[in-house]
Amino acid sequence: MPAQRLTMRRIRELLRLHYGMGASARAMAREHGVSRSTVKEYLARAVAPGLTWPLADELTDGVLEERLFAASGPRPGRCRRVEPDWAAVVREMKRPGVNLTVLWEEYSAAHPGGYGCSRFCELYREFEHRLSPTMRQHHVAGDKVFVDYSGKTVPIVDRLTGEIAPAQIFVAVLGASNYTYAEASWSQALPDWIGAHVRMFGFFQGSPRPVVVPDNLKAGIHKPSFYDPGANHTYARMAAHYAIGILPARPRKPRDIRLWPKLSLGFPPRDRGCRSAAAFDRPSPDNLTRRQDL
Repeated sequence: MPAQRLTMRRIRELLRLHYGMGASARAMAREHGVSRSTVKEYLARAVAPGLTWPLADELTDGVLEERLFAASGPRPGRCRRVEPDWAAVVREMKRPGVNLTVLWEEYSAAHPGGYGCSRFCELYREFEHRLSPTMRQHHVAGDKVFVDYSGKTVPIVDRLTGEIAPAQIFVAVLGASNYTYAEASWSQALPDWIGAHVRMFGFFQGSPRPVVVPDNLKAGIHKPSFYDPGANHTYARMAAHYAIGILPARPRKPRDIRLWPKLSLGFPPRDRGCRSAAAFDRPSPDNLTRRQDL
């Protein structure tokens, strides 16, 4: 812990004893109850700005402190690249359809000599973590699958009539590997919700060992609650059929869903990492409960 600074009155007394009376550093240290190195440090600070005794009348305590300790604070550095407005970047990230790639391209177009994409993303995550610190979650392979609708839609064009209808995007992510399944459905109603789960289990060639973690949409959870959530009757029967549990995320806590950062940041895993993680978390007798009647 850094030592507490002497008051301006005691510093003035040190200057008077040293310059006015020629007292030694040892004697002043003994009189003021501080170490000799501390006395020498304050005297050296007085030499740097050219202070002499007697001090000028207009040299108030505030001005004296500024002259003695101006160089002790953080020194402003020189930034080699234009720093993005991170607060504005955070606001833009909350808009639908916006990801870090789009924001970096806009930044790069405005500042060609700025940060590269990887450094831009790294600095953004550091800034975001300072705003809302979170705890890292560790998942066992095949232990949980996180399911939700992405909140975005894709337009589907009828080739016969030309009519355009929006389709919902169902996404499921295995916790340990980020191995992902996604499909489009016409709505978020119960039949589409249950059907998406059945096709998801078929894609994973089994069901996760203990639980599925959904968001609190009405098709799956009719009673959102932290202590006693209530699952839809049909959804609960489907879980009983596949011998799995349903553990909804906390209400109004989107970070509980594993796929939230994947969808919001817009950065899928690299191909190499995706293949290795998928192989690690693919169905096996050790991490998935196989069902013959998918």
